[in-house]
Amino acid sequence: MKIILRLAICFLCFYSIDTSCQSKMSKIKGGEYIPLYGRDSMKVKINNFSMDVYPVTNKEYLEFVKKHPKWQRSNVIKLFADESYLAQWKSDTILNENQKLNSPITSVSWFAAKNYCETQDKRLPTVDEWEYVAMANKTMPDARTLKSYNEFILSWYEKPKSFNQTIGSTFKNYYHIYDLHGLVWEWTSDFNSVLITGESRKDVDKDGELFCGSAAINATDLMNYAAFMRYAIRGSLKAKYAMKNLGFRCVKDIK
Repeated sequence: MKIILRLAICFLCFYSIDTSCQSKMSKIKGGEYIPLYGRDSMKVKINNFSMDVYPVTNKEYLEFVKKHPKWQRSNVIKLFADESYLAQWKSDTILNENQKLNSPITSVSWFAAKNYCETQDKRLPTVDEWEYVAMANKTMPDARTLKSYNEFILSWYEKPKSFNQTIGSTFKNYYHIYDLHGLVWEWTSDFNSVLITGESRKDVDKDGELFCGSAAINATDLMNYAAFMRYAIRGSLKAKYAMKNLGFRCVKDIK
């Protein structure tokens, strides 16, 4: 009977969106890929890792600030979060009436997102890890050459944002990950590191002009406007910024 019950719980966590299942992770098989700002002959290696199936939610972040009061709106150090931090909340520990528990948390700074992941024994994904998983559609690990893939992402960019959709509102991709496109932007650990360096780009170029829009000169796919938008917004951020359309999810190394 206990075995049957455990199997039932696992089934619900995998196929339903329940508040007790939001921290579920999916294993990502590593490989190589050519990033937007790379050369055709240059590939970045991605190691195996696990990624949160869903973005971190209002419910999960609410539990976090209750356990860690220093990240409550009235207590947070201004160096680590600007005035927009949790601005939509009713108070330090109460959401507004129109905010759903199962909606992605937004209006959090990079510092706050980083610390949240660390308290879960996780970390923020790198840009390369995020892009590697996000280039998948429902059936292909790399769908960037498909017109429909980019059209879907661009159509989301063009829609008015409600910031109140629930997790799992978008498709489950090849890696069983939801909501990388179609819900909110997401923080990465190296969000402003479009600059190519030897450490992250295998000693190819160290060109100081490869930042934000200027990096388009050396992009591998000039038609991938959807990706340009992501890199551009990352390049415009500062770690203390909190935006109402910017959330996050965590990853974990596989040892």
